[in-house]
Amino acid sequence: MTFDPEQLGQPKQELAALLKELRKRAGLTGDRLARRCNMSQSKISRIENGKAQPSLLDLERILRAVVAPPEVIEEVIALARLANTEWQDLRSLRRRGLEKKQTELAALESSSTQFRFFLLSMITGLLSTPEYIRASLAHSPADVTKTIARKLERQEVLYDTKKRFTFILTEQAVRWPLLPPAAMAMQIDRLVSLTHLTNVKLGVIPIAGYKPMAPMDTFTVYENTLATVENATGVVILRDPRDIEMHLELFSTLEGYALFGDEVRALLAEWSAACRS
Repeated sequence: MTFDPEQLGQPKQELAALLKELRKRAGLTGDRLARRCNMSQSKISRIENGKAQPSLLDLERILRAVVAPPEVIEEVIALARLANTEWQDLRSLRRRGLEKKQTELAALESSSTQFRFFLLSMITGLLSTPEYIRASLAHSPADVTKTIARKLERQEVLYDTKKRFTFILTEQAVRWPLLPPAAMAMQIDRLVSLTHLTNVKLGVIPIAGYKPMAPMDTFTVYENTLATVENATGVVILRDPRDIEMHLELFSTLEGYALFGDEVRALLAEWSAACRS
């Protein structure tokens, strides 16, 4: 099954309809299927009506109960993966107002306690100075005053010691000259200051050295349940456990390439000094 962003809303309904059809083909009522799967009848009903998203364990129980053939199992698993994927294109986000996206992110940050950020080419808003945030939005055709304010408000979450943040930045992300040299020095100094927060782990991957795996995208993993992947045209939101696990493994590899603590502070201080000179 191919990935088509224009059809990402459809797999949820298709999955629900297919599961309902499989139950009927097996000659089972919703109540009998629920008993076979050790679920409530109301949960089966919500799944078949597209009101509840089944977990992989739910799907395994249902497919076993209806004795689904291998080719059908493959189709169901493919639909489930797409049903757990959402596409948010940048043009639509701009039409809605970028500050609304900031509100969504703030809510996600409020409800999560563990965060893993991999930053390939730019510094994320949580780590940015006001000047950097303003420059990152300079090409937006809309008024971004509210968006800048919301991004700055979101930074308060970094000081919640009940939450744990790990940021991995490439050298390119840190040093890309989005601002004039003096302002870039201040941005790099902010990164240094954040390395002293006890709940923030900030690492940088220097360009020098052998690194056999090359990352393709900026991504964030919230808890172990949701990942967002960013590119120039929008954001893909992933909820399928297999996709989450893949990004956790990737993050672990990238973390192994990064410098932390005194080593990263020394490297950042060197880059900051280079900007000022």
